[in-house]
Amino acid sequence: MEIITKAKGKIDISEDKILTIPEGLFGFEDYTKYALVNSDYDPFLWLQSIEDPGLAFLIVDPFLISSDYETDIDDETLAKIDIKKIEDIIIMTIVTVPHDGGAITANFQGPLVINKTNNKCMQVILNDNRWSTKVNIIDALNAKGGK
Repeated sequence: MEIITKAKGKIDISEDKILTIPEGLFGFEDYTKYALVNSDYDPFLWLQSIEDPGLAFLIVDPFLISSDYETDIDDETLAKIDIKKIEDIIIMTIVTVPHDGGAITANFQGPLVINKTNNKCMQVILNDNRWSTKVNIIDALNAKGGK
Protein backbone atom coordinates (compact mmCIF):
# COMPACT_ATOMS: atom_id res chain seq x y z
CA MET A 1 0.00 0.00 0.00
CA GLU A 2 1.33 3.44 -0.91
CA ILE A 3 0.97 6.22 1.64
CA ILE A 4 2.19 9.80 1.99
CA THR A 5 4.13 10.45 5.20
CA LYS A 6 5.17 13.57 7.05
CA ALA A 7 8.80 12.51 7.44
CA LYS A 8 9.56 10.43 4.33
CA GLY A 9 7.17 11.54 1.61
CA LYS A 10 5.53 8.80 -0.46
CA ILE A 11 6.41 5.26 0.64
CA ASP A 12 5.19 1.70 0.24
CA ILE A 13 4.00 0.07 3.45
CA SER A 14 2.94 -3.53 3.98
CA GLU A 15 -0.54 -4.24 5.30
CA ASP A 16 0.92 -5.79 8.48
CA LYS A 17 2.25 -2.34 9.44
CA ILE A 18 -1.24 -0.76 9.43
CA LEU A 19 -2.87 -0.16 12.82
CA THR A 20 -6.51 0.54 13.52
CA ILE A 21 -7.19 2.75 16.54
CA PRO A 22 -11.00 2.48 16.82
CA GLU A 23 -11.39 5.34 19.32
CA GLY A 24 -8.48 7.37 17.94
CA LEU A 25 -5.79 8.99 20.07
CA PHE A 26 -6.71 11.56 22.71
CA GLY A 27 -7.20 14.84 20.89
CA PHE A 28 -7.18 13.07 17.50
CA GLU A 29 -10.31 10.93 17.77
CA ASP A 30 -11.27 11.40 14.10
CA TYR A 31 -8.14 9.61 12.86
CA THR A 32 -8.27 5.84 13.22
CA LYS A 33 -5.87 4.40 10.61
CA TYR A 34 -2.12 4.63 11.12
CA ALA A 35 1.00 3.03 9.70
CA LEU A 36 4.11 2.10 11.65
CA VAL A 37 7.02 3.60 9.73
CA ASN A 38 10.70 3.24 10.55
CA SER A 39 12.40 6.47 11.53
CA ASP A 40 15.98 7.43 10.80
CA TYR A 41 16.70 7.15 14.53
CA ASP A 42 16.45 3.60 15.86
CA PRO A 43 14.65 2.57 18.13
CA PHE A 44 12.07 5.27 17.35
CA LEU A 45 9.20 4.68 14.93
CA TRP A 46 6.68 6.97 13.30
CA LEU A 47 2.99 6.41 13.94
CA GLN A 48 1.81 7.96 10.68
CA SER A 49 -1.84 8.76 10.02
CA ILE A 50 -3.03 7.28 6.75
CA GLU A 51 -5.94 9.75 6.70
CA ASP A 52 -3.82 12.90 7.13
CA PRO A 53 -0.24 12.93 5.77
CA GLY A 54 0.61 15.87 8.06
CA LEU A 55 -0.26 13.91 11.22
CA ALA A 56 2.48 11.69 12.64
CA PHE A 57 3.76 10.85 16.10
CA LEU A 58 7.21 9.68 17.07
CA ILE A 59 6.90 6.60 19.31
CA VAL A 60 9.24 4.38 21.29
CA ASP A 61 9.15 1.28 23.48
CA PRO A 62 9.09 2.68 27.07
CA PHE A 63 10.85 -0.39 28.45
CA LEU A 64 13.97 0.64 26.53
CA ILE A 65 13.92 3.91 28.48
CA SER A 66 12.93 2.72 31.95
CA SER A 67 13.44 -0.76 33.38
CA ASP A 68 10.86 -0.15 36.13
CA TYR A 69 8.02 1.03 33.87
CA GLU A 70 4.74 -0.79 34.50
CA THR A 71 1.29 -0.64 32.98
CA ASP A 72 -1.59 -1.95 35.03
CA ILE A 73 -4.45 -2.13 32.56
CA ASP A 74 -7.62 -4.02 33.42
CA ASP A 75 -8.98 -6.87 31.29
CA GLU A 76 -12.14 -4.95 30.42
CA THR A 77 -10.09 -2.19 28.81
CA LEU A 78 -7.86 -4.68 26.97
CA ALA A 79 -10.95 -6.47 25.65
CA LYS A 80 -11.80 -3.34 23.61
CA ILE A 81 -9.04 -4.34 21.19
CA ASP A 82 -9.61 -8.10 21.61
CA ILE A 83 -6.54 -8.86 23.70
CA LYS A 84 -6.81 -12.36 25.10
CA LYS A 85 -3.21 -13.05 26.20
CA ILE A 86 -0.56 -10.81 27.72
CA GLU A 87 1.89 -12.05 25.06
CA ASP A 88 -0.23 -10.32 22.39
CA ILE A 89 0.48 -6.83 23.80
CA ILE A 90 3.03 -4.32 22.55
CA ILE A 91 3.34 -1.11 24.58
CA MET A 92 4.65 2.09 22.99
CA THR A 93 4.78 5.69 24.15
CA ILE A 94 4.42 8.93 22.22
CA VAL A 95 7.55 11.09 22.16
CA THR A 96 7.61 14.89 22.15
CA VAL A 97 10.54 16.70 20.56
CA PRO A 98 10.12 20.40 21.38
CA HIS A 99 10.95 22.95 18.68
CA ASP A 100 12.71 25.14 21.26
CA GLY A 101 15.45 22.58 21.96
CA GLY A 102 13.94 21.56 25.31
CA ALA A 103 14.05 18.07 26.74
CA ILE A 104 12.80 15.19 24.59
CA THR A 105 10.05 13.49 26.57
CA ALA A 106 7.86 10.39 26.44
CA ASN A 107 4.26 10.11 27.58
CA PHE A 108 4.43 7.30 30.14
CA GLN A 109 0.99 8.13 31.53
CA GLY A 110 -0.83 7.62 28.22
CA PRO A 111 0.80 4.62 26.50
CA LEU A 112 -0.36 3.00 23.30
CA VAL A 113 -1.46 -0.62 23.64
CA ILE A 114 -1.14 -2.62 20.42
CA ASN A 115 -2.68 -6.05 19.89
CA LYS A 116 -0.06 -7.66 17.66
CA THR A 117 -2.45 -10.42 16.55
CA ASN A 118 -4.98 -8.10 14.87
CA ASN A 119 -3.15 -4.71 14.72
CA LYS A 120 -5.80 -2.97 16.79
CA CYS A 121 -4.49 -0.26 19.08
CA MET A 122 -5.72 2.08 21.79
CA GLN A 123 -4.33 4.78 24.01
CA VAL A 124 -4.95 4.34 27.72
CA ILE A 125 -4.51 6.64 30.70
CA LEU A 126 -2.74 4.97 33.61
CA ASN A 127 -3.95 5.73 37.13
CA ASP A 128 -0.42 5.41 38.49
CA ASN A 129 1.02 8.69 39.77
CA ARG A 130 4.58 7.43 39.21
CA TRP A 131 4.19 8.14 35.50
CA SER A 132 4.05 11.48 33.78
CA THR A 133 3.15 12.71 30.32
CA LYS A 134 6.61 14.31 30.16
CA VAL A 135 9.26 11.75 31.17
CA ASN A 136 12.66 13.16 30.16
CA ILE A 137 14.16 10.41 27.99
CA ILE A 138 17.81 11.36 28.58
CA ASP A 139 17.33 11.59 32.37
CA ALA A 140 15.52 8.24 32.41
CA LEU A 141 18.26 6.57 30.37
CA ASN A 142 20.92 8.02 32.66
CA ALA A 143 19.03 6.73 35.70
CA LYS A 144 18.78 3.33 34.04
CA GLY A 145 22.51 3.39 33.32
CA GLY A 146 21.94 3.62 29.57
CA LYS A 147 23.76 5.51 26.88
